[in-house]
Amino acid sequence: MAANTSPDAPLPVGEVSRMIGGWIDRLGAVWVEGQITQLSRRPGAGVVFLTLRDPSYDISVSVTCYRQVFDAVADLVGEGARVVVLAKPEWYAPRGQLSLRAAEIKPVGVGELLARLERLKKALAAEGLFAPERKKPLPFLPQLIGLVCGRASAAERDVLENARHRWPAVRFEVRNVAVQGVHAVPGVVQAVKELDAIEDVDVIVVARGGGSVEDLLPFSDEQLVRAVAACRTPVVSAIGHEPDNPLLDHVADLRASTPTDAAKKVVPDVGEEFERVRMLRDRARRCVGAFVEREARGLAHALARPSIEDPHRMVDERADHVASLVERSRRTLGHLLDRADSELTHTHARVVGLSPAATLKRGYAVLQKADGHVVRDPAEAASGEALRARVADGEFTVRVEK
Repeated sequence: MAANTSPDAPLPVGEVSRMIGGWIDRLGAVWVEGQITQLSRRPGAGVVFLTLRDPSYDISVSVTCYRQVFDAVADLVGEGARVVVLAKPEWYAPRGQLSLRAAEIKPVGVGELLARLERLKKALAAEGLFAPERKKPLPFLPQLIGLVCGRASAAERDVLENARHRWPAVRFEVRNVAVQGVHAVPGVVQAVKELDAIEDVDVIVVARGGGSVEDLLPFSDEQLVRAVAACRTPVVSAIGHEPDNPLLDHVADLRASTPTDAAKKVVPDVGEEFERVRMLRDRARRCVGAFVEREARGLAHALARPSIEDPHRMVDERADHVASLVERSRRTLGHLLDRADSELTHTHARVVGLSPAATLKRGYAVLQKADGHVVRDPAEAASGEALRARVADGEFTVRVEK
C-alpha cells in the first residue's frame, strides 16, 4: 500500500527501509535460474555468498546460503555454472540491500539445457525466423567485413589471416567482445547492432573457435537470435562446434563450420578468380575462333556456288530464252493481226455490198416525204405531193401525178 507522505510530512529513511522489508517479507520462496558469476566460500564461515546473473540481460542479484546447502552441490557447480535456486527474497534494512536466501541449489544439467534450447528452437522456427526465404545472399566481393569475436582469439586470427591471404585488399571492422560467460550475450548483441548500422559493412561474421555446450549457450540466446534476424546486413555464423549447432547457425544467412571456413565462404580467392578469368577468357577465345572459322567456311561454300562465282551466268542463260519468247510473241501477234486484217477486209466488203449506198449505185432511188418518212407503198403518196428522191450521187425533188 502506498504511504501517505508530503513535503511537510516525509518518512525517515529507516521507516522507508522497514516498509520495503515488510513488503518483501510477504513474498514467498521462488525458484530462480541464473549463472553464478561470483562465489565466496570463506574458510570456517557458515554462510556462502554468491552472485546470480541473468546471462541475457545486465541484471544480477546477491544470494546467500548456509554452508551445508552449498556443500551438497559443491562438486557440481562453480563460477560460470547455471543453477536453479529455491530462495526467499530478503531485505537488509541497514544497507538497503536486496538478496536471496537459498534453501536449495540444483545444477542445470546439459540434457535439460538442450531440451530448453530445443523448445526455444521450435518456438522461433514457428515464427519463421529460420525460414530459408529470409536468408539474404552474400555479396560476391565484400569491401568491408564486420567481425565479432573474442579479443586476441584464434578465431579472429583465423578469419583475418585467411581472408587477407585470399583477397589482400579486403578490410575489416572488428568488434572484440566476450564470447562466453554472463557478459557474452549483451556484448555480442551490441556489436552486431553497431556493425549493422554501418552502411559500408557488407557482411557480418560472428566467430568463435568452439567450446562446450555451456560455453556456447550465449549463441543460442533468444535476444541474440532476434537481433540477428532483424539485421539488414547478411550475417555469417562461424561457431566451430560441429556436434551441436547453436541457434545462431539457424537464423544466420550462412553457416560456416569454423572461422577459417567462414573466411573461405565470405571472401573469394584472388588466385582462383584469376584462374577462372583466364579459363573464361580462353573459352571465349575458342568460342569466337570456332564461330569465325565456321562462318568463314560457310562464306567460302557460298562463294563457291555457281550463282555467286558467275552472277551473270544465269542472266546469260535466260537471255536466249527471253529472246526466243519475244520472237515467238511477235510472230504470234503478227499472225493474229494478219488474220484480223483479213477478216476486217472481208467484213468491210460484205458491209459495203449490203449497204443502201451500193444499192443506190446500181440505179435505185429512195423516195422520202418532207418529214423524212420513206415511201414504200404508192398509196402513201398523194397526188401532187412533192417527194425527195435520193440517188447514189445526190437527191432531187419529184412530184406525184395521177
